[in-house]
Amino acid sequence: MRPGAPVAVVTGGASGIGAACCRELAKRAWSVVVADIDEAAAARLAGEVGGAAYRVDVGDDASIENLAQRVEAEAGPVDALVNSAGVIQVPLPPEDLPLQAWDNVVRIDQRGTYLASVAFGCRMARRGRGAIVNIASIAAMRSMPLHAYAPAKAAVLAMTECLAAEWGRSGVRV
Repeated sequence: MRPGAPVAVVTGGASGIGAACCRELAKRAWSVVVADIDEAAAARLAGEVGGAAYRVDVGDDASIENLAQRVEAEAGPVDALVNSAGVIQVPLPPEDLPLQAWDNVVRIDQRGTYLASVAFGCRMARRGRGAIVNIASIAAMRSMPLHAYAPAKAAVLAMTECLAAEWGRSGVRV
């Protein structure tokens, strides 16, 4: 972590878009918190970017709240949150998509984005500053055989607009 640098938390930070965000934030001299369910991968990337790694299950409210409390106690106030944690589904017709798979996609992609936004966004709003970036998908706006993923990402778009309207007056950009 960089003493005195702004703090950014990236959920799903150990791979894919989240990892790219972590690397870019580190290049821009942010203190980066790599938050991921894969603790070993988060630790590897945190070592690469000079950040800190935390294990989190974004779909679990207690895990998210624990993350927010620990990060703020150990790294300081969070200035930015990137909600990148997500899972995709196998493209199947609705009648072949197991409900358990559907529930998991919604739990991580939609609920996880909301839980992390609330846990960190409320703290940001109380301080009067902060930024939240939610990663959605073009699937949110197109018809495709992703009957859990596309609606969950569409919910992320709507949620982003709602949270922006709610917290914008408190100095939090969403």
